Amino acid sequence: MTPGTAPSPRALLHLLFNGARAVDVVEASLQLGLLDSLEPGPVTLGELAARHGLIPRRLYKLLDCLESLGLVRREQRSDALESARYQAVPGLRAAADAVLGPRSLERDREKYAWGELRGRLPEVLRGEHAMPSAAFDWPPRTPEQVEGFEASMTAGLPPILETFRAHAPRLWKDGGRLLDVGGGDGTLAAHLVREHPGLSVDVYNLPATAPLVARTREQHGLPPARLGFVGGNFLEEPLPRGYDALSFVRVLHDWPADTARALLEAAWEALPSGGRVLVCEEFRTPERLAAQFFWSYFLIGVDSCSSRLREVEHYLRVLRETGFLHAAVLPGPFELVVATKP
Repeated sequence: MTPGTAPSPRALLHLLFNGARAVDVVEASLQLGLLDSLEPGPVTLGELAARHGLIPRRLYKLLDCLESLGLVRREQRSDALESARYQAVPGLRAAADAVLGPRSLERDREKYAWGELRGRLPEVLRGEHAMPSAAFDWPPRTPEQVEGFEASMTAGLPPILETFRAHAPRLWKDGGRLLDVGGGDGTLAAHLVREHPGLSVDVYNLPATAPLVARTREQHGLPPARLGFVGGNFLEEPLPRGYDALSFVRVLHDWPADTARALLEAAWEALPSGGRVLVCEEFRTPERLAAQFFWSYFLIGVDSCSSRLREVEHYLRVLRETGFLHAAVLPGPFELVVATKP
């Protein structure tokens, strides 16, 4: 949230829910000396990491947590992590010392289970501790992990569906064929197909998700011609052709900027003239950053996951540079960016 402004009820409740983790973040920042460097700032992430001996990617997630609490301000003109510039709000160092008080740096390590971050953030940021692969695999490796991950994504679909429904007359007035890239278990595709008789949707995802899409198709009573599946790996193969539109729903933020750009370039190559690309993400806003606090905290020690929120302007710029025209941000619980290939 922006210093000096009241958080929205949703953002406030997210921060209250994560109260213990928030204290852990501030305490770790105090112990590591980050607050001493941040208050006189601005200072780049690269300088902070070098000065305090911390892993840049992990430090970025910690600073995301501090930013969501309204305790630091960030300025980032490129997607390079090390170039982001931070400065603490005035008085943060003294306030943290007064509220948290002098505490012993020695902790009873045995009360923390392996893999838990609370109380171990300084070690994690220095690279002395990380989440074990058994606790969080990215990408998911086993069938059970794949199903669990896709189920968690499906649970978050209601606000996305609300956005798609709000703009349905614009999106699907002529029906057509949609390729939902990284479309999970097909639940979003199933809803779109059922609500728009002229639309057919193929889910493009790793072959391991084919049984999940087949199960969704059966549950919704849809034929393969309306809800199909195309197995593949978008990191290794071109995107399939023959579609009027390609969608990336909560996909691009999981990858580094160059990979996200490559996916949009692949969409350009796959689409015909007049084809559209749809990007639906949790874009970086003060409220979304607060809602993301738990994941920023949890993923501090997970180097295999590059997930990060980006401002919508980042995607608009990449779409323009790729060659797409008429890029527009459609409002909703999840903003939706639509652009057209000339």
